[in-house]
Amino acid sequence: MCDEYELFEYLESEYRMERRNKRRRLRQINDPFELEDREFINEYRLSPDLVRDLCEELEPNLKTRPKRSNDLSIETKVLTAVYLYAHGSYQKPTGKAQSIAQQTVSSVLSEVTAALNNLEIRNKYIKFPQNTAERNTNKLRFYEKFGIPGVIGCIDCSHIAIVRPNEHEERYYCRKNYHSLNVQLICNADMDIISVDASHPGANHDSFIWNNHPLRSHLENLSASEAIWLLGDSGYPLRKTMMTPILEAAPESPEAHYTKLHVKARNTIERTIGVLKARFRCLLVHRVLHYQPQIAGYITNACIILHNICNAAGLSIPDLSAEENQQEALMQPPVVPYEDPVGRQNRELQVGTATRRDLVARLWALHQTH
Repeated sequence: MCDEYELFEYLESEYRMERRNKRRRLRQINDPFELEDREFINEYRLSPDLVRDLCEELEPNLKTRPKRSNDLSIETKVLTAVYLYAHGSYQKPTGKAQSIAQQTVSSVLSEVTAALNNLEIRNKYIKFPQNTAERNTNKLRFYEKFGIPGVIGCIDCSHIAIVRPNEHEERYYCRKNYHSLNVQLICNADMDIISVDASHPGANHDSFIWNNHPLRSHLENLSASEAIWLLGDSGYPLRKTMMTPILEAAPESPEAHYTKLHVKARNTIERTIGVLKARFRCLLVHRVLHYQPQIAGYITNACIILHNICNAAGLSIPDLSAEENQQEALMQPPVVPYEDPVGRQNRELQVGTATRRDLVARLWALHQTH
């Protein structure tokens, strides 16, 4: 009986070893780096050279290189996570694509996502202008492209669907009747994302997130010595550092001209969000991130870092189908115009109104001279 048991244990051990070796051989045979560049980018969004560079950069924050023949390489870990971000495919298809056991994919995703969220990595790739020269560069790009001075970035929020959280689920239930994160994004004129806050639940309004964000006070301090503002939609409060459109402006008026330029420039953030989600489809509402809020936020940050890397390299942008675009638009809550409290003096609104009035006059004067 003992001999039979030992034989069974031996055969079981051999079977497990053979399965691991088979997966290893499959990974070696199906080496993604053997793909043509165009096919590789279609699968992983980044080019082969960018993936190699990323692996080298993340290596200090990932577990050590494989010691056993069946251990996963850093390259395989990174490719597995990036494939999931890109396609929104979860354990079964991702494991199949990389010849990795399904149960391994979750730990790989967690490891790579944590590495990308290392503070040094995040600050390198998601960078708000830090000094006067950097801010002026941003402003100049907006002025060259859209003719509006003083613009440091465009702001908006986008909902990322998640599974029902284990705690405080009501805070994550958005106005479109699903659980989500409401992610605040700021982009520059070239569709690089220069700020992200993926920590807020879906029930929070865009204006609430901005009013409680540290960048708000930072811009207010800067505005004492320079003209600087974000472009936001009507869901944001009009302030000295937040220019919003003028709804129902009279046709052919200075206000209509301002709003026309504003809408065209602010559309940059909407296009940026569209490109981000086309590249990394795990962020599309109908895909639903199957993770708790904090991890879903980290995955969002990771995708934004990769988006900025793709942008810097000028890589192609995959297309969303008409159906996917329509579905995404329908599942994003509509803009609710911000209304300041009535019946009390609002110094911030008064200063914002005066700043916008001066900007309207300046743009109209430039328009009249051309």
